[in-house]
Amino acid sequence: MTSHFDKIRTRIAPSPTGFLHLGTARTALYSWAYARHHGGEFVLRIEDTDVARSTQDSVDQIIAAMNWLGLSYDEGPIYQMQRLDRYQAVIDQLIAEGKAYRCYATPEELNEMREAQKARGEKTLYDRRWRPAPGKTLPTPPEGVKPVVRFANPVEGDVTWNDLVKGPITINNREIDDLIIARTDGVPTYNFAVVVDDWDMRISHVFRGDEHVNNTPWQINIFNALGAPLPSFGHLPIILGDDGLKLSKRRGAVSVMDYAANGYLPEGMLNYLARLGWSHGDDELFSAEQMIGWFDGSHLSKSPAQWDPAKLDWVNGHYVKHIDEARLAGLVVEQLAGRGIVVTAAQVQPKIGLFKDRCATVAALADWLSMYFAPVTASAEDLSAHVTEAVRPAVASLAERLAALGEWNKANIQQALKETLTAFGLKMPQLAVPVRVIVCGRAQTPSLDAVLEHFEQKKVVERLQSV
Repeated sequence: MTSHFDKIRTRIAPSPTGFLHLGTARTALYSWAYARHHGGEFVLRIEDTDVARSTQDSVDQIIAAMNWLGLSYDEGPIYQMQRLDRYQAVIDQLIAEGKAYRCYATPEELNEMREAQKARGEKTLYDRRWRPAPGKTLPTPPEGVKPVVRFANPVEGDVTWNDLVKGPITINNREIDDLIIARTDGVPTYNFAVVVDDWDMRISHVFRGDEHVNNTPWQINIFNALGAPLPSFGHLPIILGDDGLKLSKRRGAVSVMDYAANGYLPEGMLNYLARLGWSHGDDELFSAEQMIGWFDGSHLSKSPAQWDPAKLDWVNGHYVKHIDEARLAGLVVEQLAGRGIVVTAAQVQPKIGLFKDRCATVAALADWLSMYFAPVTASAEDLSAHVTEAVRPAVASLAERLAALGEWNKANIQQALKETLTAFGLKMPQLAVPVRVIVCGRAQTPSLDAVLEHFEQKKVVERLQSV
C-alpha cells in the first residue's frame, strides 16, 4: 500500500462523448478488482468538461454498462462540471503562488511561433512568452483577448515514476511545455482537472491506457506544485482489433452494451477482458470473485493485447452452458422480445437444455428457440437440396402418423419416424433432414425426436403438410 494513503482507492473516469468502449471497460475492471482485492474503494467519475460533445445519453450508457458488468462503485458518479468552483479556487491559488499564469497569446501568434520553430528544425513547444520571470518585462495584455491559464512547468530536471505496468519511466522537463490548465471560458483542461480530482478523491492508484503516458509528467508536476500526494500510475497497453489496428470508438462494434444486446453474458465479458493484458498462471476461465482474490497488480502485460472474437465466443459459451437455466430463460425471453416474439420464461426454459451446448451467446440460443414461436423460412438451397419430389410422399405420410398420435412425446414421435422409414424404404437422414428443413427452417438440429417433442403437435403437422 502506498505510504501516504490510508486506503487503496481507484477510479474510472470516462468521458461522456460516446459509449463505454472495451478498452475503458478493461481499465474499469482492473481498477475495480485491485480496489476489491485490497479491501479498498472504487470511484466512478464522469469527465464531462468537453461540453460541446458530452451528452446525457452517453452518461446513461456508461452507467448502464458499468451496472451490466457488475462493476459496483463506492462513490459516484461524480461530475467534473459540478466542480468548476473548486478548479477555479486551485487555479487562483497557483497563480498567487507564481506556479501558473495568464497567457494572452492568440491562436494566430501561436501558429506563427510553431511554424518558425519547425523552420528551424526545433520541437514545437510554447515559448513561455507570457510566463513571469525575474527581470522579465511582460507585454501589456491586449484588449479584447481572453487569456488562457498555463501551468508554470519546471524548466529543468526530470520527471520519473515507477509505472505499475511498464516499470521506471523518465521524461525530461525540457520535453514538455507550459500546459494550458484553463481555457478562455474558464473550463479546466483534462490534465489539470484530473489532478485536482484525484487529489480531492484521495485516489491512490491510477490504472489507465497507454495513451496517457505522455500526460503523466505534467500531472506529476502539478501534483508536486500543489503539495498533493502522488498516486501510483499503471499504463495499460492498447487492445488491437482482429485487423491489427487499435480498437476505438470510431472502429467497429466496441461498445460494451452492443455486446450485451448481442447476447453476451457479463461473466463472459469480464472473464475475457481480464485476460486481455493480465494472467493468473494458465487459468482461462474464472469468476469475478476469483479474479478479486488474485488481482494484486502483478502479472500485467507490457505488450498490446489482441481482440479475438472466437476466443470471446469460447469463453462466453462456457457461461451460457453453466449459468442457471431460469436466468438464461429470462435472457432468451428478452432476446426474443427484441425480435417481436412475445413469450414467457415458462415456455422457453424446458427447451434450453437441448440447445445451449451449441451456443456461444444468448442471441444464438434465441435463434434456435425462435422456431418454436414464429414462422420459419428455410433457404431456397436447403429446400431444393433436401425437400425433393422423391421424399414428399414420405413427408406427407409422416404428417399423417404424427397427427394421429394420442400422446405427443419423444418415444411416440420416434416410433412414427421408424414406421415411415420402413414404409418407404428410407434411412433416417433421408427423412430427418427434409423434416428439419420444413419444421425447423434448417438442415441440422439436435436429435429430431427431441426437437419435435418441444413443438406443439398441431404446428409440426401443419408445417409438414404445407409443402
